[in-house]
Amino acid sequence: MLPTASVKPTFPGAPAAGMGRYRWTICALIFFATTVNYLDRAVISLLKPYLEKIFGWNAGDYANIEIAFKVAYSVGMLGAGRIIDKLGTKIGYALATFLWSLAAIGHALVSSTLGFSVARAALGVTEAGNFPAAIKATAEWFPQKERALATGIFNSGSNVGAILAPLTVPFIAEKLGWQWAFIITGALGFVWLILWFIYYEVPARQARLSQAEFDYITYDEDEPAALAGTEQQPKVSWFKLLTYRQTYAFVFGKFLTDPIWWFYLFWLPDFLSKQYGLTGTDIALPVALVYMLSSVGSVGGGWIPLRLIKSGMAPFRARQLSMLLIAFCVLPIVFAQRLGQVNMWLAVLVIGLAAAAHQAWSANIFTTVSDMFPKRAVGSVTGIGGMAGGLGGILLSALVQKRMFVYYESIGQLDHAYYIMFWICGGAYLLAWVLMQAFAPRLEKVNLDAAPAAS
Repeated sequence: MLPTASVKPTFPGAPAAGMGRYRWTICALIFFATTVNYLDRAVISLLKPYLEKIFGWNAGDYANIEIAFKVAYSVGMLGAGRIIDKLGTKIGYALATFLWSLAAIGHALVSSTLGFSVARAALGVTEAGNFPAAIKATAEWFPQKERALATGIFNSGSNVGAILAPLTVPFIAEKLGWQWAFIITGALGFVWLILWFIYYEVPARQARLSQAEFDYITYDEDEPAALAGTEQQPKVSWFKLLTYRQTYAFVFGKFLTDPIWWFYLFWLPDFLSKQYGLTGTDIALPVALVYMLSSVGSVGGGWIPLRLIKSGMAPFRARQLSMLLIAFCVLPIVFAQRLGQVNMWLAVLVIGLAAAAHQAWSANIFTTVSDMFPKRAVGSVTGIGGMAGGLGGILLSALVQKRMFVYYESIGQLDHAYYIMFWICGGAYLLAWVLMQAFAPRLEKVNLDAAPAAS
């Protein structure tokens, strides 16, 4: 166990020579977990053409299965954040991964549309643990200025998972059967568990961490208990967290933008199939390209505020400016179908730009939690925002996608539904940015021991 830091780097936030980079090993572990998380949830969208034929699904049936996942994910996010704050990152993350891996494999055992709804609900409630645990681990292992970059790197795992899915799932389904696609991808979580228990521990108890790197990680730390490595900190109730306007800044940001990413994840293969006649493995390359671009956006979204901070800009201002620029990058998606009439790849590229912008947005919005809240509340606040994002996804699916897609499909004008959805995608981020500025204009740090500042 490392001693409490007593000697800080000479210059504020300056890395010491030869201090080591173990914190990036932790980032790699979180990246791996996030990759598996998204691979498991993306499998069904690639198997949709096979399962439609076997079970006779229409757009409404698939939307219901998607809604079951989102409802469970939303409820799970609220509970997962609380549980992870209570159990700690190491055990909480391991428990979530173990359970969602079982749920992913469980899809292979169902034989009805209802069965898939139940399996998706089980996957949703357990996969909800990934992001509260990942954001909490990042807050524990990185100084403030590096958190957006670390978040962008691990969050790019969601894109890698979405890339691997179209490159592997159709092939597995055609060669071994659709059940094996769920079994093989689900089993990867157990590989991650072995590595997690070997390499993860909080910084104050990690023997592989040098004192110099520990000092660097905790330089801007404002929680003495975290410096000492103790976890016996006062717990914070959901009710109290909901009295802070900073919570609502994060909640509204997630509510408006999370549903857009889920739209890409669950409906992009269907869009390519219905609009351009792609089937099976033909979908793999354009879907993979979208998520490759998303990976670039995820890392780039973390790099932008880091560069601005290094140039002398205040961290909150760097975060705000980065998110505003990112929001504008989504707007070209409204022209996706018009560009697709010229060439399909132009539509794929503009969707890829929007998906990359979303991931850049995610790298920053997740980091606002550790910007605004002490570490002991990071998991809970992330869970509250994640639930809001899930509810937004449910409303979008139930009120827009399900009704609209079924209607336009029934009259042979499905392209109209996608046109409306792309306009929704284009405007969501700017609206979210405006609301976040209204609730937390300077991303002020919450003092949980003082009187709430909500109005």
